[in-house]
Amino acid sequence: MIGIFDYTVILTYLSLGLSIMGIVVSLQQSGHPYIGIFFLLACGLCDAFDGKIARTKKNRTDEEKKFGIQIDSLSDLVAFGVLPACIGNAMIRVCPTISEIPDFNPAANVRPVEVLLYVILVFYTLTTLIRLAWYNVTEEERQSIESGARKYFTGLPVTSAALVFPTVLLLQYVIPKDITLVYFGVMLIMAFLYISKLKIKKPETKGLLVMIAVGLAEFIALMVTLCRK
Repeated sequence: MIGIFDYTVILTYLSLGLSIMGIVVSLQQSGHPYIGIFFLLACGLCDAFDGKIARTKKNRTDEEKKFGIQIDSLSDLVAFGVLPACIGNAMIRVCPTISEIPDFNPAANVRPVEVLLYVILVFYTLTTLIRLAWYNVTEEERQSIESGARKYFTGLPVTSAALVFPTVLLLQYVIPKDITLVYFGVMLIMAFLYISKLKIKKPETKGLLVMIAVGLAEFIALMVTLCRK
């Protein structure tokens, strides 16, 4: 049987499974973007630890390291590229607001903009693919000349989607208007940041814990607001 199935890849496989569930939920006729966003948060949590867990295994072969890089990026494409796009599709198709906020259906009221929104979805997913493929190429080159984890990223890491998009959707509970166009505006900005040459320092343990705390806070905030619906 081909592939690797030890503990170093469990979180990556789990992230893929969660992202597929989020996509299915978002694309159902009754799908709702606020359900899909929970799966996006869960994928972000898995990604926060998968690399650290993989590096705990001593004497990993080059084949195992390269396999890890490939499956991580392939999983990230689905979780942080396709899933946010499907959540965006759900926002176009259904009203994403809670019952206390006046209904607003962009598919019915902003039809001339709808085509542009789908173009943004495609562009966002494409830049996610390009950014991850470029990372794979440069990471293999880097590992051939130096050891250890990289210290800087070129371009915004796609995993930032796990924190940015939940934050955007939480705006719906403080802004009494539909925020669908805001979601797509942020998505367009992130798409350009993914393929930019912006240098970003890789977060260390303290920074990683802060991001996890932010993600948990977003999760709790979403749970509280949905339970109050």
